[in-house]
Amino acid sequence: MTSSPPFIPQSDPPLPPWETLPTMYDLPSDNPEEPGLPDDFHFLQPLLLYLTFQPTIWNPELVYSAADLNLYYDLQHPLWYKRPDWFGVVGVSKLYKGEDLRLSYVTWQEPANPFVVVELLSPGTEAEDLGMKKNAADKPPSKWEVYEGILRIPYYIVFSRYTDELQAFQLAGGHYEPMNLTQGRLPMPELGLSLGLWQGSFQDIPKLWLRWFTLAGELIPVPTEEAAMAKQEAATAKQEAATAKQEAATAKQKAEQLTERLRQLGVNPDELD
Repeated sequence: MTSSPPFIPQSDPPLPPWETLPTMYDLPSDNPEEPGLPDDFHFLQPLLLYLTFQPTIWNPELVYSAADLNLYYDLQHPLWYKRPDWFGVVGVSKLYKGEDLRLSYVTWQEPANPFVVVELLSPGTEAEDLGMKKNAADKPPSKWEVYEGILRIPYYIVFSRYTDELQAFQLAGGHYEPMNLTQGRLPMPELGLSLGLWQGSFQDIPKLWLRWFTLAGELIPVPTEEAAMAKQEAATAKQEAATAKQEAATAKQKAEQLTERLRQLGVNPDELD
């Protein structure tokens, strides 16, 4: 009878892969040929801007905004494009020529250029986003050069989720000039809106978000917030109705007590003026 080999305990077992292999912080998230981070924040933050971009002085049917969409800008180089994290346009229908969802935004086929553009800083795009980098003459110009000198977009916003820093520029005299915050927001009277930072929960994620406000500083609500507000208003109205009903019952009881007291005193309440 062959005896089995003796069991040799493993004194140093191998570590599990989640302790040894790279994490999401170690692995690249971007495409080297297309700098930028297509992460959760780059999906959720533009979505919040999209949902709250509701210019109060424009017909909603002539308001368009998009995220991560090719923006073609040069008649001489029709294949050159930029891909803003988010941009908004007014005076343009939501559908291309009123008929189809856009595959891209081709400025020479549209009635208006973007009015405001937002870039979300990534470590690999900071130099270009903030105008610190100029490309060679035979290469496509930087985002800053396109937004400022070619498309002449009135408002250019840059936000970093790493530092929570908001930088804004307004076109003045053909060049971008830094904007100052007014009561913590960037007013854009041409839209009837202001843009600012908001500490709150969007999609059940609490953090500092960039979102649209009215010029007076009231939040432009997203649909879930509108539903919550409507629910709260209904509850308040119900409570007010219950309070009014209770007050009416109390007033009626007091009137009946006063009537009974008058009768006890020999006074007919029906004969009183």
